[in-house]
Amino acid sequence: MVQHRNGSALKDAPGAVKAVLGPTNTGKTHLAIERMCAHSSGMIGFPLRLLAREVYDRVVKIKGEASVALITGEERIEPKNARYLLCTAEAMPVSERSMAFVAIDEAQLAADRERGHVFTDRLLHARGREETMILGSSTAEPLVKALVPGVEVVTRPRFSTLTHAGAKKLSRVPPRSAIVAFSTEQVYAIAEMLRRFRGGAAVVMGALSPQTRNAQVALYQSGEVDYLVATDAIGMGLNLDVEHVAFAGLSKYDGRRHRRLTPPEMAQIAGRAGRHQKDGSFGTLTGTGGHDSEFDPEEIYAIEEHRFAPLTKLFWREPEPRFDSLATLIADLETPPLRPELAPAPEAIDLAVLKRLADEGPVADTVRGFGQVRRFWDVCRLPDFRQQGVETHSRFVARLWQDLRSGELGADFVAGQIAQLDRTGGDIDTLQGRIAAIRSWAYIAQRPDWVLARDEMAARARAVEARLSDALHGKLTERFINRRTAVLMKKLGPDTGLLSVRLEDEEVLVEGEHIGSLRGFTFQVDPGARLSDRKLLLAAAEKHLSTLLGTRADALVTGIHEGTAAITLADGALVWDGQKLASLAPGRALLTPVMVPDRALDAVPDVSRKALVAALEVWLEAALKPLAPLAKLDEASRATDAGSDLRALLITLVERGGMTAREDSGLGRLDKQRRTMLARLGVRVGALDLFVPAMLRTPVIALWRQLAKVSGKKEGGAPAPDMPPVLPAGNHRPPPGYRALGKQLLRLDMAEKLLREAHELRAAEKRGSFALDPARAVSMGLTTSSYARLLRLGGFQPLMPRALAEGQHGPPAPVRWRWRPPRRQAEPERAAPVRRDGAFAALADMVR
Repeated sequence: MVQHRNGSALKDAPGAVKAVLGPTNTGKTHLAIERMCAHSSGMIGFPLRLLAREVYDRVVKIKGEASVALITGEERIEPKNARYLLCTAEAMPVSERSMAFVAIDEAQLAADRERGHVFTDRLLHARGREETMILGSSTAEPLVKALVPGVEVVTRPRFSTLTHAGAKKLSRVPPRSAIVAFSTEQVYAIAEMLRRFRGGAAVVMGALSPQTRNAQVALYQSGEVDYLVATDAIGMGLNLDVEHVAFAGLSKYDGRRHRRLTPPEMAQIAGRAGRHQKDGSFGTLTGTGGHDSEFDPEEIYAIEEHRFAPLTKLFWREPEPRFDSLATLIADLETPPLRPELAPAPEAIDLAVLKRLADEGPVADTVRGFGQVRRFWDVCRLPDFRQQGVETHSRFVARLWQDLRSGELGADFVAGQIAQLDRTGGDIDTLQGRIAAIRSWAYIAQRPDWVLARDEMAARARAVEARLSDALHGKLTERFINRRTAVLMKKLGPDTGLLSVRLEDEEVLVEGEHIGSLRGFTFQVDPGARLSDRKLLLAAAEKHLSTLLGTRADALVTGIHEGTAAITLADGALVWDGQKLASLAPGRALLTPVMVPDRALDAVPDVSRKALVAALEVWLEAALKPLAPLAKLDEASRATDAGSDLRALLITLVERGGMTAREDSGLGRLDKQRRTMLARLGVRVGALDLFVPAMLRTPVIALWRQLAKVSGKKEGGAPAPDMPPVLPAGNHRPPPGYRALGKQLLRLDMAEKLLREAHELRAAEKRGSFALDPARAVSMGLTTSSYARLLRLGGFQPLMPRALAEGQHGPPAPVRWRWRPPRRQAEPERAAPVRRDGAFAALADMVR
């Protein structure tokens, strides 16, 4: 039977009508798809555009793109010869197309306050020539039987068991869970908390575009995150691999009042847990409210056993009103049904907008005649995608009507409106607002009699929606998902060993996610990580780096033995890769420090650590070999035949880096035998200093200074780079290995060489005085005054030329010198005469 305008009569519809009823996860939708594909043509009406799109993709794989159409308010894909239509309930072309098979999904939504009248109309009128299938909850069974004569009712059991798991803290909610909240603010708060200690969550809300919802669901389905935070939009047909559903609350604002969810609504959401043969559970979150946030025993029983009070009324509104005038149209839409099973539909937003604008004279005066009234009603039925209420939506509809009442919208105008929304910047709320606005224009552009160049404008609107959806998906992912934390959280339990850990340069990657850097054997957490993530990353490093550190330690041991390890000794520490491996501590003597491994090596496995420490001991021994001459002196100081005076001198040389001034050495107290021992030990006894020639090198002096510092000895000044023969004197203490000569410094071995040459020249002349050519000293970089100072320190004294003394003029005579034993004190310098000729100036320079 078909229903008359007032819903008072029904007559038999063609084809068999079957109602497949039952809870979620019973395979109803899958059955409908199979049955449709078995017919020559078919149509299914879904409650959501998202569901229609999902099934469209499945049917395309079976029947091919040319045979399948997608028809929704915002998107229409209609091949010319399409025989299978996947639609939203509102967009089903019931009166335009005759199909062999027709199905209505989620028929119990006929009791919904906003959209119920649409599903009731489809329940009453949508029929297939050969077969009709009504899918829904068992709560609709009595009314389906009453309204559809001859219907065959098939009840399908749930494939899996649904069990109440009680209340849990958010930190205790198991992986593969969906947390359901009933406000955007609560969804964001929960997602942010999950990001901090679980790596994040996908976010699904009714305000998101289908593309964004699909992208977020894909993050969850792929396993990239283990949690999904959603509004009750999750309860309508989204097929997810959810094992547990946690309710953040059990009440919501339904647009009119704040109320508790009904048991069927709870079951619809909780039923998302468990798919196919896999059992699921449901529960609540602790700390989110009082008693209102906990299930009653009766509710738990009803959900677990799928026993709910049947529906008593379905909402109905006249599906074919008259368009004689606005008053007639409103009266028909408010006409109550005559059947007891039907109830007048609450005032939906389209009727509220119609009544509001009908009361506004400037708008109502433009609506005259059948055609205008019908067109005006179509404009009022524009969905409120922005969900801003009757007042705001009415103004938008009024502006749209002013453009549509006299014809179609120009392509340039629509393109301009779409272009204004084509901006991907802004935060999450801003992008959601733009997506809602572009969905309105996508709906407008789909109407064949509203927009010129409809196909082009519809394509532009879909493209902008896609870009905005991608941007929103990116923002949601950036804000609520920490991929690194999500990866680590999955494997910090028994599956730790399954993680892929590797090094790229110095960067540590776990499952491809950067967690920090490894310098030497020290792990440093990524400095860009949030404070809340640091503990997790350190835990991950502790669990996953042991093998990596062992491998690195073994490689370093091999490098040490092969001589390729780039280890340095700096500031009393063994340094590799910029990190300290061990420190030197005072030992029994200055040249025998104790090596103390750094705490960073504690993380290395024991076997590898012991091998590394032993290898470092070998390396240190080799690194200290340049100090072997000093070690020889140190060993000789302990010999029983050394004598106290020689022992004291050797200890002094060791503590002073192998060099000491002759006047401080106590050399005069040594007998001939001890002096011979000293020479055999490699100590050179000079006129001014005693020194070990091998120690007059920068690296060796630097090495000795480090050991002196470790042992607490006075290490002297820093060594001169490259140890040149001559250095300019500064304000600081001379570096080790140099003697001060006024404004210049001369290396000890060079000083002794010059003095030895002077003595050899003196011995060759066999006279009381002799002449010295300063060329040799000058070639080293010494000034004549510095050379003269050196000679005087060595016991040489200049003799004034006779001509200069008598005041005669002429060519400068060569300066002559005589030697006196160093034990005699040099005479004080005399005041310079008034006359200064060349010879006197040269001598004065030498003396200075």
